[in-house]
Amino acid sequence: MMVRMPMRRQVLRVGVTAVVAGAAARGAVAMPRPAPTSADDVARLAFVNTHTGEKLDVVYREGPQYLTDAIAEIDRVLRDHRSGEVHPIDRALLDQLDRLGALLGTGSKPFHVISGYRSPATNAMLHARSGGVATRSLHMSGQAIDIRMPGVPLATLHRAALSMQAGGVGYYPRSDFVHVDTGRVRAW
Repeated sequence: MMVRMPMRRQVLRVGVTAVVAGAAARGAVAMPRPAPTSADDVARLAFVNTHTGEKLDVVYREGPQYLTDAIAEIDRVLRDHRSGEVHPIDRALLDQLDRLGALLGTGSKPFHVISGYRSPATNAMLHARSGGVATRSLHMSGQAIDIRMPGVPLATLHRAALSMQAGGVGYYPRSDFVHVDTGRVRAW
């Protein structure tokens, strides 16, 4: 029984890969970049915090190994700019951003960050001001980010994020940003 389970998973994985690859060949789906498989695969992200003006361009992962110092720098740049509170950012969110940049073909062009982590107090204050802010926002757990990328049309950024089918994607053209999170796949 133990031997059959991995084979079944392998068959299912191959079947899903074939279905997605077939859809991609027909132009129906953009193929997300696969997870890192070798020590040569490096992941780099660049950010500009639109509220503090801070800039960061850092390799945060080499192969499957996340780089502790780089992750700490990212957490600091994506902190709640109102309270100064730093919180760990979900590594899956960082990998989503890395894949998003690859889909857009933007190289090391920085994501301009409108909101990364939000403390519960900041989120409550923003929720009281606007019905568009969720009471249990994934920003409060470091699982969401609001971004734009100068030089990339917002609609293009939005479509690329949607094509990944990796979590929630919100489109805010009036406020000039796209929301990306690691929650369930949904769009608004």
